[in-house]
Amino acid sequence: AGLVALALLPVAADRVVAARIESRTAKAFQQGMGTPEAPEVEVRGFPVVTQAASGTLRHVDITAHDIPAHGSARPLPVSELSLRLDGLTKADDDSEARARSARASAFLSYPDVSGALGLEISRGDRPGRVSAVVLLPLSQEVTVTTTVSAVSGNRIAFEDFEVTGGSLPAAGSAILDRIFERPIRLRNIPDGLRLRSVTTTADGLDAEFTGRSVTFRPEEA
Repeated sequence: AGLVALALLPVAADRVVAARIESRTAKAFQQGMGTPEAPEVEVRGFPVVTQAASGTLRHVDITAHDIPAHGSARPLPVSELSLRLDGLTKADDDSEARARSARASAFLSYPDVSGALGLEISRGDRPGRVSAVVLLPLSQEVTVTTTVSAVSGNRIAFEDFEVTGGSLPAAGSAILDRIFERPIRLRNIPDGLRLRSVTTTADGLDAEFTGRSVTFRPEEA
């Protein structure tokens, strides 16, 4: 029993170090991204204490919820952001943390997309398309679908809309052209991540990112 206890001491000590790092990372991420709650953080790999001593964490997973979108005319919050960071280091003055490379997935709910566009958005009739309901005078409705895609600058584009229900007058078509012509930029994503693809699901949009030299700055709340 004594030998088993001695063998477990390094594991327990390593777990204490990992928990402390995870707590500090969660707090810094919450401050930097302005989330209502601290994210879930997991430092992977054993031993963590040697990674901490070297100044580089090999792999860190972060899952955050309800990331707001500040500083945008059409804010689109992120319901959930899952990050897998490789080679995470921090500055000596704690002013920033930087990952050598990262992959991320963001979930954008249809209610939030609807709020950003000013239209009721739901899943479309085909993969990669969403449906929008346009309210007309006299309680009339028109349904259109549009293609969703990732474009440069971490933006989501809505293109090639088609009327799938009802009759859309010329004035309504011009309004939709103005709504859909400007892609929505995701402003609440860590520096260095680049949007690679957007797919439609039953409940919202899934956005996939990759990046190198991804930076987090706690003071940028």
